[in-house]
Amino acid sequence: MLAADAVIAVHNPGTGEQLGEVRATDHTGLQRAIDNAQQGQRAMASQPAHERARLLHDIADGIAAEQEQLAYLLAQENGKPITQTRGEVAAAIRIFNGLAGEATRVFGRQIPLDAVPGLEKHLAVTIREPLGVVAALVPFNYPVELYAHKAGAALAAGNAVIVQPPQKCPLALHRIAEIVNNAGAPEHAHQLVNGGPEISQGLAESAKIAAISLTGSTRAGKEIAKRAGLKKVLLELGGNDALIVCADADIERAAEAVVLGRLARGNGQICCAVKRVYVQDPVHDEFVDALLAQTAKLVVGDQLDERTDVGPLITESAAEQVEQAVQQLKSDGAKERTNGKRRNAFFEPAVLTDVPTNSSAFNDEIFGPVAPVARFKEPEDATRMASESPYGLQAAVWTRDISRAFTMARQLDVGGVIVNGSTALRAENLPFGGTKDTGGYREGIHDTVADLTSQKTIIVMDAFQ
Repeated sequence: MLAADAVIAVHNPGTGEQLGEVRATDHTGLQRAIDNAQQGQRAMASQPAHERARLLHDIADGIAAEQEQLAYLLAQENGKPITQTRGEVAAAIRIFNGLAGEATRVFGRQIPLDAVPGLEKHLAVTIREPLGVVAALVPFNYPVELYAHKAGAALAAGNAVIVQPPQKCPLALHRIAEIVNNAGAPEHAHQLVNGGPEISQGLAESAKIAAISLTGSTRAGKEIAKRAGLKKVLLELGGNDALIVCADADIERAAEAVVLGRLARGNGQICCAVKRVYVQDPVHDEFVDALLAQTAKLVVGDQLDERTDVGPLITESAAEQVEQAVQQLKSDGAKERTNGKRRNAFFEPAVLTDVPTNSSAFNDEIFGPVAPVARFKEPEDATRMASESPYGLQAAVWTRDISRAFTMARQLDVGGVIVNGSTALRAENLPFGGTKDTGGYREGIHDTVADLTSQKTIIVMDAFQ
């Protein structure tokens, strides 16, 4: 465990400037937070739905009142361009408001017992109750938005929540925690604990934690699941999302989907970003030309500059890992078509062609602004190659033939398929998640609130004459 006086320093990934410090949580502090959360849980569970809804609306209003300041702070500590962090904070506001509505729609059901001979006079209903204390493990790439999904849903369902913010960029969430407290959350119903894997593991192992929600790597997800035992585990893990361009596609728009869905959003650090591109032979060269032309227009630089498209990655070591992956692709036979060079934590957007589909780097998740392009002959070849990945988050299909689009969508072993768009699409009211090593869970304002409740059956004997 971390020492009791350990401090996590937070730096601007572009300049290296120290932005602030947060005190890490030791074993004693973590156990105290878990114990206190039991009190917070009782207070949340006793609140009627309309009070929970009011709390969530007030949190949304509090975030909205500081939207620009939060976006600026998040851009500084995270590295995403300020224009994109504004959108992330706006999404969090929508999520909290949407979850306020969900708090009033936690429905049970009546089950007809007259379907069973001999039980015709009895009545059965189900109700949904809070699970207990929920642990929310938040990643660095979209911390404010994903925090809202996890912590907001826990509160909407009447649970207490313990949030572990990302070590590399916790400051925006610390400010939002103050907003939550100011909105009137019951004492200990919403807590933050800082630290690394030992904190995540401690939360997973605690018998007093009812559920744990993690967005992160597949490796981290497997470790948490192993330690969690029989508690509910909600995992949204890695992705290696494929975008497939058929011969009848709108080539310019398909190229734009790669640029906006990979190279110029989140600095390429998005689980559902376009990570593999498959292009049908007849339009391959035309597509690559369009992609290169659009990539050349991207501005790499200070994330606080309104003109910037691509900022620094979360750390210099993260940029080094992207650099190594590009070198591996080139060693395996791919041709680099751009000047995708690293400068400290910055990585120039890279486009590679002639990528061998058996390259380990092509089949792994590259977390940065890299677009590797491979060829295919027939649509079924593309869906087969895309589905062979151990991940199954999202995929995109570009074609003007709607029948082909639906056929390919059914063939793809993924959680979501976007037709004529980018894989980097997430709307808060849609179920989001994937198959295989992506975790199998679906997160969204409707689904998560239901998942953070337990179902109880109540039977009234002889309820009818």
